[in-house]
Amino acid sequence: MSTAVAPLRTDQVLADLIPASRVRDVALVVGGAALTGLAAQLSVPVPGSPVPVTGQTFAALLVGTTLGARRGVASLTLYALAGLAGLPWFAQGTSGISVSFGYILGMILASAAVGALARRGADRSLLRTAGTMLVGEAIIYAIGVPYLAYAADMSASAAIAAGLTPFLLGDALKAALAMGVLPTAWKLVKR
Repeated sequence: MSTAVAPLRTDQVLADLIPASRVRDVALVVGGAALTGLAAQLSVPVPGSPVPVTGQTFAALLVGTTLGARRGVASLTLYALAGLAGLPWFAQGTSGISVSFGYILGMILASAAVGALARRGADRSLLRTAGTMLVGEAIIYAIGVPYLAYAADMSASAAIAAGLTPFLLGDALKAALAMGVLPTAWKLVKR
């Protein structure tokens, strides 16, 4: 009796390696939302900004990349809807709409983009993973910063100073972490 393992396809994301079922998909979506909620609690206030540094963006991009676009969007949408409904799992244990809610909306769109890129193999090498994370971060900021400017009644330059500039170094570190985690996971799976 042969125990041959099916070869990895280039159109897979990491979650596709778990045997397919509706239960799997529901568990992955709920698990991704929970991971994002937990990571949001890793929160450090930024002086002069209403937006804290959190692990939430890293989790959202990781969820999108590992689950793929469809499940990633479902997961981040569940995260957003549960927080809007009152579950205190946004940054610093908050819920509902705040001046930083635009970043959560951006995370939903970013998870779709990074998930689609991952399905094309963009999470399997260091350089491509870095590019994928940068695309995701750019989408989050493209939605989050203008929303911050509107919701907090800030000028565009004030919103950039409060909602983008203080986070660039941390986002570079998060991208570096993803560059180590995702390609390594693929290498381990290939064994």
